[in-house]
Amino acid sequence: MATKNLNFAADKALARDFLSNFADAHGEPKYLKILQDVSNRRLRSVQIELDDLFNYKDLDEEFLQRVTENTRRYISIFSEAIDELMPDPTEALPVDEDHDILMTQRAEDGTDSADNSDPLQRMPPDIRRFFEVYIKAFSKGTPLTIRQVKASHIGQLVKISGIVTRCSDVKPLMQVAVYTCEECGFEIYQEVTARVFMPLFECPSKRCKMNKAKGNLILQLRASKFLKFQEAKIQELAEHVPKGHIPRSMTIHLRGDLTRKVAPGDVVEFSGIFLPIPFTGFRAMRAGLVADTYLEAMSVTHFKKKYEEYELKGDEQVQIERLSEDGDIYNKLARSLAPEIFGHEDVKKALLLLLVSAPHRKLKDGMKIRGDLHICLMGDPGVAKSQLLKHIINVAPRGVYTTGRGSSGVGLTAAVQKDPVTNEMILEGGALVLADMGICAIDEFDKMEESDRTAIHEVMEQQTVSIAKAGITTSLNARTAVLAAANPAWGRYDLRRTPAENINLPPALLSRFDLLWLILDRADMDSDLEMARHVVYVHQNLESPALGFTPLEPSVLRAYISAARRVSPSVPRDLEEYIATAYASIRQDEAKSNAPHSYTTVRTLLSILRISIALARLRFSEAVAQSDVDEALRLMQMSKFSLYSDDRQRSGLDAISDIYSILRDEAARTNSMDISYAHALNWISRKGYSEAQLKECLEEYAALNVWQIHPNTFDIRFIDA
Repeated sequence: MATKNLNFAADKALARDFLSNFADAHGEPKYLKILQDVSNRRLRSVQIELDDLFNYKDLDEEFLQRVTENTRRYISIFSEAIDELMPDPTEALPVDEDHDILMTQRAEDGTDSADNSDPLQRMPPDIRRFFEVYIKAFSKGTPLTIRQVKASHIGQLVKISGIVTRCSDVKPLMQVAVYTCEECGFEIYQEVTARVFMPLFECPSKRCKMNKAKGNLILQLRASKFLKFQEAKIQELAEHVPKGHIPRSMTIHLRGDLTRKVAPGDVVEFSGIFLPIPFTGFRAMRAGLVADTYLEAMSVTHFKKKYEEYELKGDEQVQIERLSEDGDIYNKLARSLAPEIFGHEDVKKALLLLLVSAPHRKLKDGMKIRGDLHICLMGDPGVAKSQLLKHIINVAPRGVYTTGRGSSGVGLTAAVQKDPVTNEMILEGGALVLADMGICAIDEFDKMEESDRTAIHEVMEQQTVSIAKAGITTSLNARTAVLAAANPAWGRYDLRRTPAENINLPPALLSRFDLLWLILDRADMDSDLEMARHVVYVHQNLESPALGFTPLEPSVLRAYISAARRVSPSVPRDLEEYIATAYASIRQDEAKSNAPHSYTTVRTLLSILRISIALARLRFSEAVAQSDVDEALRLMQMSKFSLYSDDRQRSGLDAISDIYSILRDEAARTNSMDISYAHALNWISRKGYSEAQLKECLEEYAALNVWQIHPNTFDIRFIDA
């Protein structure tokens, strides 16, 4: 035992030496500066990094090993070393009346010296400290999964990653209980190390024992020391779960400054001490000798930071400034989204705007206008809808992916459950609440039950989830952008039926989507060839073919979008009339055409404004330009136009005129006046026309003296250039 104590004394000297002499990259004493800030009450925690211990020349590897294998003990060793090194404050301290008055009183009373032989009357060092000590694991090295943390790790510093599923409220946890005796008037201290403790009832001081008086003890809450305490549950990430298993979870205890750092739905990396905890109370009788395990957190790292918390590093700042000066940045950013997926240029642009979105507007009387864009992708099977959804969730800092069949209305909004710790009824947020300030992607949207789909209506416009269940009446925030993917009513789009029959979603829901993309899978020789080549290339090389520029990484995209979201553009006065006229003309066209599939309401006008503002944000502009409004209107047109993606209908041409335009375009492309009949037949058959239609076109335009036809070979020669 004596050698062990000597060991700890030597380690304390090493710790003191490290804290006072370790210098950062600029050669300044790193930890002494932190201690000065702690002394000035600017900081409430000291984080000792294992990387620094590793880089410090005077420490041996054995010391490092002892710190990682017996972390709990070494935290107290470092705390004692800090107590000895703590400098005097250099600034006037903020008044913490209770603590300071009690400490001065204790110093005057000389509680330390009174009956010093009695261990319960000695002031524990914890009550003097107004800081916590954390030891942070190595920053390099892959974190363990929850499955890999075994019994051999107990008491050691481990690093694990996962997704936070539950968080309790922050509650005070007693660290030192202080009692005063009614007989002798002494202060008695009791250190609390577990979650539960047995309070003292009889005064253990020598004076009371000598007088044979059983002094009554009164717990002094003002003089006791409490810590902030929060419990969280972390679950394995889907990619770490072996085949056929269900994800495991682990309890995390967060104390002091680490509380309120995580929220349900965050993907995080914790480093901490893996410890056992015996069951208490009634559960202990049932559990017998079985103990539970938990991780006492020492540091928290988020994998994807929220846009608001994103701090741009120096090189990122330079890169973003360089990108923002690029005239073609809008196209480049859009094409950097899922570059492995062929085509869908406009869909990707819409998804980019969904990530950027417009700022929320709040009026003086408390009315809110949402800024999030909602997009619905509806199309035939195999047009890469789900892949686009998955990719967007990957890029967004906060995203939740669900499918229509796998989620109920309660699973999307909120469920009332019994809290296993307190046995109270609590609310547990569903997918839309977890995706607050993020994106919620719902696949197989058409296969949802009608009753479950109504749960989304309120979220999409009011951005809240209102609940009145089990005596809980409340509103939860769900400021989320909804990205839905659906198949048409009969699995594939049926051109013989009207669009309304194909879409098969209620008008109330359709009007809430800012953009409804109809993606049809039409046979076209040229585009099918290009697409097949693209898919084969991606399959062989595991990357997209050259785009003419280097696609941006998801991390760079996130940084650019977070910078763009800080801009809050406004619509200038001179554009108001332009937008109003554009909206009125859309309404007028719809009334004339009687198209039953598009529902143009005032929400459409707000959609135009939102898309225009998102486009202005991408340019880091404070004002919306007319080009932004035009692009917004173009995207709205294009989303409907995929219905008429047949060139004949899109250009309003009949078959004969369309064949003429194909031939004219090909002649212009090859820069020749002559076209052979075989070539002409090849081009038009690719577009789905027959030989009879080609002959009819040749005769009709020959009569108009546009071209001459060879009587035998039917070759074509254009008359005018």
